[in-house]
Amino acid sequence: MSDPVLSLSGVTKAYNHGQPSEIAVLRGVDLDVAAGEVVALVAPSGAGKSTLLHIAGLLDTADAGSVRIAGRETTGLGDRARTRIRRRDVGFVYQFHHLLPEFSALENIVLPQLANGISQSAARARAMELLSSVGVGERADHRPAAMSGGEQQRVAFCRALANAPRLLLADEPTGNLDPDTSDQVFGRLLALVRDTGLSALIATHNLDLAARMDRRVRLDAGVLVPA
Repeated sequence: MSDPVLSLSGVTKAYNHGQPSEIAVLRGVDLDVAAGEVVALVAPSGAGKSTLLHIAGLLDTADAGSVRIAGRETTGLGDRARTRIRRRDVGFVYQFHHLLPEFSALENIVLPQLANGISQSAARARAMELLSSVGVGERADHRPAAMSGGEQQRVAFCRALANAPRLLLADEPTGNLDPDTSDQVFGRLLALVRDTGLSALIATHNLDLAARMDRRVRLDAGVLVPA
């Protein structure tokens, strides 16, 4: 059996570490996400799911424990090495799209590819392919302000997958949308993930969306339990 794409072992995180006001957020998180598996992370606001995702995606560091991505141990790596892994192997989607407002949908997807050394022509072709796959190809030349919330978030999905990562991390990716739009947009995201065969850890408080994933885990008092 191949290594999990994401493996967390004994991950802990506290704020105000060692101080009387210390807040322990993660108390020994263990999680493996297999190749091609889509896992729902269910937790209420403030439970630490964003912290967990940031540690899993190397945007933050754990106080203790191990984080392995695509079989590589990342604990102790310097900023440059962590950035290389993040750029190559991890895609992020947030509740708010965070698209660059001065650029078109197409350009928002081309830019991270250029930063990764992809040629302009190849990056544009990849961007159009992704936009078309989520039903917004005809909006490629529009800036975010001229697009609906659902369209903006679909562009954000495409940007996260632009560099063909092994792992997608999503933090309430449809939490800012109305229920009908949320359902439609999540369907597009899930189809895109399935088609590309990548692994995903998706945080959501929407139990209906969570039920559409392969497996559900819940963050409870700083540890993960089956949901």
